[in-house]
This record gives sequence, C-alpha cells and structure tokens, in this order.
Amino acid sequence: MFQIIGLVMLFGTVFGSFIISGGKIGVVIEAAPHELMAILGAGIAAFLISNSMDTIKATPGGFGKVFKGPKWKAQDYRDLLSLLFLLTKTMKSKGVIALESHIEKPSESTIFSRYPKLMKDHFAVDFICDTLRMMTMNLEDPHQVEDAMEKQLEKHHHEAHAPAHAMSNMADALPALGIVAAVLGVIKTMGSITEPPEVLGTMIGGALVGTFLGVFLAYGIVGPMAARMA
Repeated sequence: MFQIIGLVMLFGTVFGSFIISGGKIGVVIEAAPHELMAILGAGIAAFLISNSMDTIKATPGGFGKVFKGPKWKAQDYRDLLSLLFLLTKTMKSKGVIALESHIEKPSESTIFSRYPKLMKDHFAVDFICDTLRMMTMNLEDPHQVEDAMEKQLEKHHHEAHAPAHAMSNMADALPALGIVAAVLGVIKTMGSITEPPEVLGTMIGGALVGTFLGVFLAYGIVGPMAARMA
C-alpha cells in the first residue's frame, strides 16, 4: 500500500513542481518514449548480460514481494515453533526411530501436514529434515550440525538476495545510461545546427530528458524497489 502511495507522490511532486514552475511538460512527454527505449532497453540488456538464468527468473517474483510485503506473518513463526516442538518432543519421548518416518517423507507426515503453508516452502522443510537427520546420526562433534546449518543458510540467503543485488546494480547503471541517451540527443541536435534557436532549444531539451529519466528511474523507482526487495 505504502509503495503505491510513494509512487503516486513521486510522480506528483516531481512533475507537479515542474509544471507549476512554468515547465512545458509537452517536451518531456514527446521525448520520453525514445529516451526510455534507449535507457530501459540498455538497462535490461545489461541486466541480462550480467546475471545468471536463475537470477533472471527470480527477479520478476521479487516485484510481487515489493507490493505484497513479507511472505511470513507472525502466525507462521508460531506455527514453525509448534512444528519444531512436536518434532523434538517425538524424538525425545519415542526415540529417533519414531522421527525417521516424518523426516524421510515429510509429505506423508502427520506432524508436517498440520502446517500446510510451511509445507509449501521446500527449503524450510528440507532444512528442518536435513538438520534432524544429522542429529539422529549421533555425530561425535556437536558443532558439525551447527556449522552445516550456518553454511546452508548462508548459501540460501546469498541466492535469495541475488535478484535484489541485480536490481541494485541496474539502478546504479541507469544514470550513466541516461547520459548515453542524452549524448545521442546532443549528436542529433548538432546535426541540425542550422535550424532556428527555438527548434534547437526543443531538441536540446529533449536530449536532457534522457539524463533526467536515467536519474529519476535510478533513485526514484528502481533503487528503492531493490532495497525493498532485499
């Protein structure tokens, strides 16, 4: 909700102040399509070049999280604690043998099936089962389980943050790509140097729209979305 309000405020205050101060919004509207084509096209191309296929596929889903908010709610954390309590209680009261059927086939487990939302998160279920499986092996070094958990979590967090890092890198590149679009506009203007001043002024103004859009998109939209995604 606040993200939508923020976007409305962003466009309203930026373009509203421009219009109120006497700026001609028609110049921006006329130049915006081809400037955006250059900036966003180059930005998306750089995004595709610099990221793996997994990151590219995961990024669109990240935009949903920007507006929907965190996946897990307070009740989900209570469910998780309840699940872990039931599993450890079963292991303590009935022994590790009784626990094996639950961690080997969690989809058929009477304990896991009580929490359908947690069951949909394959990483969470696999993480719990793998950790309990290591505990049932009676490892001599108790720190082995902890080290394995930390490494698995670190790997998962790195993969989960990849789309946000990719979007952040794209935001960093957009101002420079805006300059590229502006330079192309200046080149176009120089090719029409014999035109009257009012025509040249409009062409230069259109070229500067490229710089404006690059900075505007980077720090007003893409950058904040990357931060929210993270």
